[in-house]
Amino acid sequence: MSARAEDHSSARTSFVEPPIHLGLLKGFELRQDGTQIRLPLSAQRLLAFLALHERPLQRLYVAGTLWLDSSQDAANANLRTALWRLRRPGCVLVDATPTELSLAHGVVVDLRETEKTAQRVLAHLGESSDLDALCVAGDLLPDWYDDWLLVERERFRQLRLHALESLAEDLAAGSRFAAATEAALAAVAAEPLRESAHRVLVRLHLAEGNVGEAIRQYTLYSTLLRDELGLEPTAHMQNLVRSLPVANGSSPAAG
Repeated sequence: MSARAEDHSSARTSFVEPPIHLGLLKGFELRQDGTQIRLPLSAQRLLAFLALHERPLQRLYVAGTLWLDSSQDAANANLRTALWRLRRPGCVLVDATPTELSLAHGVVVDLRETEKTAQRVLAHLGESSDLDALCVAGDLLPDWYDDWLLVERERFRQLRLHALESLAEDLAAGSRFAAATEAALAAVAAEPLRESAHRVLVRLHLAEGNVGEAIRQYTLYSTLLRDELGLEPTAHMQNLVRSLPVANGSSPAAG
């Protein structure tokens, strides 16, 4: 074989398809090598459903779940149509057998990547880049209302909130108060009525010696909780500021 033929053969062997990125956080988005790929809703739903499961799924189960109100024959036909719409040259999105379907191995899913980040943070093995990743993540497909999404959306929401709170505490332990506050504020923004996130913020302000900020955060949460739910902060929260001159003008408690 000539040198030129060997070069061509080597080029064919080493060619790798551009990476495919599937975004499910904040909304559906599919990109290959930076270029957006537009799909009809039925194909989007199929791809998202497969992305939520890291194992092959039976075709009958996929069809029956995605087209719950259709007959089995109609659901199977809808599934075949969705799979046909996902066929694109140089862009393998689904691994399919006669009985099973799964997301293609080459597809990178932001949900899975963020879940790995959250689990790493909860194991106190966080990295500097984890703060940005968790802060910008957002909810899982927030504008979709499919029943099969509800549990997964809440599961990820809770995972992200716990990770943000844990990261804030770990950053504060290293005296990185600005970054810790950013993480805690992201948790509060994601769930304004979540007391544990507000407690983290109050503790951060007190650790920095910012008593006024701690009181302001406590008062903000107390007012919000009272207005929205007619409740008062728990004793755990109240104990954080019991010795401080809280917003009602009372003096610090003795002892």
